[in-house]
Amino acid sequence: MRASLWLQAIAALTANALSILQPDQHLLSDSTNTHRCLIELKPGKTKWITEDQKWELKRQGVNFMDITFTPDLGSWASAKENEKKSVVFPKKPIFKEALMPLMRNLSKEYMEKHLEKFTSFYTRYYKSAYGAESSAWLLDQVNRTLNEANAGKYGAFVKYFQHPWGQNSIIATIPGRSEKTIVIGAHQDSINRFLPSILPAPGADDDGSGTVTILEALRVLLQSQDISRGNASNTIEFHWYSAEEGGLLGSQAIFSAYEKAGKDVKAMFQQDMTGYIHNTIAAGKKESVGVITDYVNPELTEFIKEVVTEYCDIPYVLTKCGYACSDHASASKAGYPAAFVIESDFQYYDPNIHTTEDKIQYLSFDHMLQHAKLTLGLAYELAFAKF
Repeated sequence: MRASLWLQAIAALTANALSILQPDQHLLSDSTNTHRCLIELKPGKTKWITEDQKWELKRQGVNFMDITFTPDLGSWASAKENEKKSVVFPKKPIFKEALMPLMRNLSKEYMEKHLEKFTSFYTRYYKSAYGAESSAWLLDQVNRTLNEANAGKYGAFVKYFQHPWGQNSIIATIPGRSEKTIVIGAHQDSINRFLPSILPAPGADDDGSGTVTILEALRVLLQSQDISRGNASNTIEFHWYSAEEGGLLGSQAIFSAYEKAGKDVKAMFQQDMTGYIHNTIAAGKKESVGVITDYVNPELTEFIKEVVTEYCDIPYVLTKCGYACSDHASASKAGYPAAFVIESDFQYYDPNIHTTEDKIQYLSFDHMLQHAKLTLGLAYELAFAKF
């Protein structure tokens, strides 16, 4: 598009956006176009850019980490590289007998109900009032999930991990018999790549789908008394990250704190976009779970493949997404074994993300159920793994 036509289009889009702006939509932190950010485009390649330039990269589909607040993430892990022992993961899943009754309790209806509410917020942009409100709603849902399982009686709890930009991350902890920790993650924020602070961003697939997928896995996982009463070998944490769309800001802050505290994270597993299958089916391909193979821990990824085969009704497909494509990258940079799955082969991912059209009507809850089975199976298997 010629520059003049591009400028006309932007002007029209801005005018339309301002006409639909809701009166109580306001920002909770500085979002001026001149604010400068230090981003990392690949390991060791950093660059100072403005906030506007950051969103332009987003529009171009360029992945990055905004390391402005966490420039030393990974430095502690690098310094202790020689002291660290590699994590040995199970070769095969071994808890099918215990897990199959739980698998039958996973509910598409619960996921749909939660996602309908989660996408009703005008946006979940991490600097907006709506982003803070949606986070408060999600915290309440997680707290209710723990209370319904009576897990708090045995030490389970949920709390905010606070951030300066307004929307906080959420961490639910189910203590085990050791402090060796398994992390299950998704990101709660959404974004409209054209005008993040103005346009609506329902974020049904990205990453409302992952958010409710792991919430449902948590609900059913707590139906195991061995888990809910703290008898698992390892501690389990469920994370819902703020500001993934801003450059993995929330997850970087958490794993930077974990790294400095010497927290013993044995595995981190990310679910980001779990519901869109239209392009896969249209291409004549099989519905499948997309297992990311680049910038992940190979051994953990191998075990995830085994869990998909054991507990899901569809196969996996191997695919790549590039550097810093979701929050697992923060854990990996901090020196923790991390892995990531997505809804399909990456080339068939949801084209509606980061727009007003990322809506619930385009998603398959049958497919999301498969991701919930994977999450439940992996969390349970690793909860009892002997590390």
